[in-house]
Amino acid sequence: MRIANIVAQEKQESSKTVEKITMEAKTNMVGADKEKPVPRTTHYEFGGPIGAFFMIFLLPATVYLVNLACRKGKCTILEVPTLPKSISMLVDMEATFIFLGWFVFQALLALLPLGRVVEGQPLKSGQRLKYRLNGFLALVISLLAMCGGFYFKLPVTVIYKKFFKVMTAAVVFSFMLSLFLYIKSRFVPPSKLSVPGNSGNVIYDFFMGHELNPRIGPLDLKFFCELRPGLIGWVMLNVAMLLEAYQQGGSLPPAMTMVCVFQFIYVADALWFEDAILTTMDIVHDGFGFMLAFGDLAWVPFLYCLQPRFLLESKMSLPWYCLAPIAVLNVIGYFIFRSSNSQKNEFRKDPFNQKLAHLETIPTPSGKRLLVSGWWGLCRKPNYLGDLMMALAWSLPCGFNNIIPYFYPIYFLILLIHRERRDDADCRRKYGASWERYCERVRYRIIPYIY
Repeated sequence: MRIANIVAQEKQESSKTVEKITMEAKTNMVGADKEKPVPRTTHYEFGGPIGAFFMIFLLPATVYLVNLACRKGKCTILEVPTLPKSISMLVDMEATFIFLGWFVFQALLALLPLGRVVEGQPLKSGQRLKYRLNGFLALVISLLAMCGGFYFKLPVTVIYKKFFKVMTAAVVFSFMLSLFLYIKSRFVPPSKLSVPGNSGNVIYDFFMGHELNPRIGPLDLKFFCELRPGLIGWVMLNVAMLLEAYQQGGSLPPAMTMVCVFQFIYVADALWFEDAILTTMDIVHDGFGFMLAFGDLAWVPFLYCLQPRFLLESKMSLPWYCLAPIAVLNVIGYFIFRSSNSQKNEFRKDPFNQKLAHLETIPTPSGKRLLVSGWWGLCRKPNYLGDLMMALAWSLPCGFNNIIPYFYPIYFLILLIHRERRDDADCRRKYGASWERYCERVRYRIIPYIY
């Protein structure tokens, strides 16, 4: 009996030892994987370093030229925009402090210990970063602050009156932030770099983003900039223009109000479903550099508000029977956009969700499955289709006499086609023959029976 007990004890200790060694080995393997350097960039986008160099100057020039071409009393591409005669027309200390204060205000709201904390997609090391979701709360607080300021007769419409000066502050800040991000990326472990922005070329990596997920303390800079200062700032610019229209005419113009409501719903949707962005290419794949920083902070707020600004300055308004079908187009577009995105996000969270049991899928070598029915059987990017329908609905109230208010849907079509192509190339690398089977089943990319 005693011998049996000794043998049993030795087996138990041996088992513990083996288990301990196994756990240590796993820990070492995970640690080694975490320190594994990100491979060098092998595929250039946007024309490589030369293309990136020109894009760094072309993007800000586009923001200025489009807005200068569509000003009070004139909105045409047939004439060269009148350039400001003095730098003081574009630069102002008050406007600079307004933008900086706005950025800090949004950062403080993002750091509030309110809202859910969720995990992002697994990184190459297996690690999953945590994100606090309180973007919708930040939108509500910002909107209440704006309306409260107007009620108490504060000059909240100053951001419209100093539109170009605030825009310059955003452009300059985007450059400075991008420079900071690149310098910071030179001091992080190689495992934290992004694959698209690890070419070794300073200009290209500055543009694409050298570090994948730069953080300052608990603040994830890419996640924060993607949804907060620029997106909510877009809504605030629209509200300021609506309030300016109310002060000028004593009422809210129907067409302009409708466009602002459409765009508010779009932004509110993005912030209500804030966790959905954690699965997008911007967050999972791209580094945070000039491309995203400038796009988030300058391009989005100061170009996407072009239609409300045109309607305010041109005093144009369509009759209700013209606005009604435009509203229907936006509602249908939003329904497609939201339904398809929700279906995709639910599937990514839990592929075995009983609500999605009726959907057909194709297995891939990585273990993931590709949806080939539901919205994602209609075309490969049904959410892009809904997005484009909404984009068109925002411009139609501007009429057909000017092409500039249609800048957004035209640019957005080009952007989404390019993004779909990038995603297609990435999926072909990851899924191989499974992706070929998927493309045979789902033939159309964005617009069924057309493209």
